[in-house]
Amino acid sequence: MDRFIFCYILGIAMFLAGCDNSARNGNNQNASEVQNLPDMHNARIALDFAGTYQGVVPCADCEGIHTTLIMAAEGKYQLQTVYLGKSEQVFEETGNYRWNEAGNTITLEGIENAPNQYFVSENMVFQLDMEGNRIAGELAERYILRKIE
Repeated sequence: MDRFIFCYILGIAMFLAGCDNSARNGNNQNASEVQNLPDMHNARIALDFAGTYQGVVPCADCEGIHTTLIMAAEGKYQLQTVYLGKSEQVFEETGNYRWNEAGNTITLEGIENAPNQYFVSENMVFQLDMEGNRIAGELAERYILRKIE
């Protein structure tokens, strides 16, 4: 009887050692696979960003710039601006936008010498400065375009 218990315990120990080793190898493989997966928590992947965004951003020599940004999911944009208090003329730019590597900021291609980057958030985009930085200070809230239905 003692011999049977000994063999039984030895068999279970060998079985568990084999399972532990294969689990360890599987975890290492899974860990390397996970490292190669894209970050699933960025705006490009996790948000329903496509749509129309509007706001009035500050202007140096007018009452404000009424801005409408329309982003299509397939990478196209339309940007409309009206300089309030100066003219009723609508300036329109169209083209493609591209995402940064982090998947949280778009750059409107074809626009130079004017802000062309927006940080994408849930139901809003933040116009960035010419260097691509978030605008801080008292007027920071005025550089937000909100998604409309």
